Amino acid sequence: MTGSMNSDVQNRLQWSLLSLRLGVFIVMVMWTFDKFVNPGHSARIFEHFYGISGSTDIVAYIIGAVQLVLALAFLAGIKKRITYGIIFVMHGLSTLSSYNQYIDGFNNLLFFTAWPMWAACFALYLLRDQDVKFTVK
Repeated sequence: MTGSMNSDVQNRLQWSLLSLRLGVFIVMVMWTFDKFVNPGHSARIFEHFYGISGSTDIVAYIIGAVQLVLALAFLAGIKKRITYGIIFVMHGLSTLSSYNQYIDGFNNLLFFTAWPMWAACFALYLLRDQDVKFTVK
């Protein structure tokens, strides 16, 4: 019975990690597409949240291209220590750079959704060796 129970828990863990990976990917790929569809939005975000001004459409496209490669590698589970780690750090920087929005929380409620996603990124990083469902070996 114990082997069967361990197998069931392992199977549920793998499906759970896949669902977290897909959820994080959806958000990351939408942020990526935004850089191509609306590069001016990226420039405003860089300036407002990171204090980086003077970004051009070309910069947004380059960052978007790199981010797309990263997001697809993350989705495929390629080089998990690196890709999951970079996704965790990137999302962490994004979450923490929004600190002013947390001060006026009730007028910026959607910013708080970044925290459970950051937790999902952390869980994926910690459990990356168990996240094997539909990944590239």
